[in-house]
Amino acid sequence: MASKKSTEQDPNYPKLTAGEHARIAWNVARMCKRSVASETVYQGDLEKKVDRIIDKARKRAEKNDGKRK
Repeated sequence: MASKKSTEQDPNYPKLTAGEHARIAWNVARMCKRSVASETVYQGDLEKKVDRIIDKARKRAEKNDGKRK
């Protein structure tokens, strides 16, 4: 029997803007393209870019939460 998909968002994952979604999608697509070329290719640089985008979004969300209180 299939389990019900969780619709709750991860509390550690910040809300992303459209631009951030697009940049993450672009970098994930580049990772996929690299993995098609070779499974042993280095992708750490792209993973770091995605992590930085998410970190900036997390900082922005914390800053905005502080302003609303």
